[in-house]
Amino acid sequence: MIELRSDTFTRPTTAMLDAMVRAPLGDDVYGEDPTVNRLEQLAAERLGKEAACLMPSGTMANLAALMAHAPRGAKVIVGVESDIYLYEAAGASVCGGIAYEPVPNEPDGTLSVAAIEAAFPEDMDDPQFALPAVICLENTQNRCGGVVLEQAYQQQVRDLARHRGVTVHLDGARIFNAAVASGRSVADVARYADSVQFCLSKGLSAPIGSVLVGGGEFVAAARRIRKMIGGGMRQAGVVAAAGIVALEDSVDRLSEDHAHARLLAEGLATLPGVTVDLPQTNIVLFRVAGRDPGELVSAAASAGVAVAGFGHGRIRAVTYRGIDESLIFQAVDRLREALVRPCASTA
Repeated sequence: MIELRSDTFTRPTTAMLDAMVRAPLGDDVYGEDPTVNRLEQLAAERLGKEAACLMPSGTMANLAALMAHAPRGAKVIVGVESDIYLYEAAGASVCGGIAYEPVPNEPDGTLSVAAIEAAFPEDMDDPQFALPAVICLENTQNRCGGVVLEQAYQQQVRDLARHRGVTVHLDGARIFNAAVASGRSVADVARYADSVQFCLSKGLSAPIGSVLVGGGEFVAAARRIRKMIGGGMRQAGVVAAAGIVALEDSVDRLSEDHAHARLLAEGLATLPGVTVDLPQTNIVLFRVAGRDPGELVSAAASAGVAVAGFGHGRIRAVTYRGIDESLIFQAVDRLREALVRPCASTA
């Protein structure tokens, strides 16, 4: 099986496994795990923020961020196609008493400034309305095909947030993909956000973990929330060690994943009935005329390629470490085979 459903299927490198075995350990809840402390310092420095906190997952990092930024009864402005809104089990509402205010995502992944403005009540003093506390952006934007947000746009949103007295949280699960694709430092990509979470366990290839970065007081509040919602870990240096290797060794090679995604898209475009969006990073979205996406996902699996239905009639394929050029060519050939098979309903 050629696994293309997600870059969460990466495997840790030999260097990561070796680092995990050899990591100096302590109790991270006491703040005494030296490997965790080193990872957090490195992450804060790389993203140009004051402090960082290791989290078990991106979902927990986003949840802790929203709960640290927003009081109960407030609302967070999110994209209707955002991971925070769609894929994180409404945690901010369930755990934090925070309402979601979904606004449309444009095809380029942005939330229009006019739509963000419209999410604020006309009368901010009217007690009938929940007040926004956070604007959430996502970079790269997963559901829009791994697109990279423009710097000028992020600055515009930051300026609006400052004017309105709210914060900006960036779901940067794949922010290093955005940095590599745009040719910018990751600190530059993160500069207009008050807080950022990024995943170690996607393209960076670590087996587990995300990091939340931001100001010192914010991170201290998020660390307390992490403990409250069950994320306090003990000898977490075994996780952090792989994260350190990821940040030191795995960033530049993301360009290979982007090149392989473009190669995959070019191959898919030659298949009958397929329309495909040219990827900016490592996520390829495509459609097949006249085929039900769910049925086609099953046919692809039978042909030896795992892809995922992705809503709006689309199918997603994601490249990552371990998916090399030869596997891309094999995947295209197998998907061609899947396309010539009759639909299950007519077979």
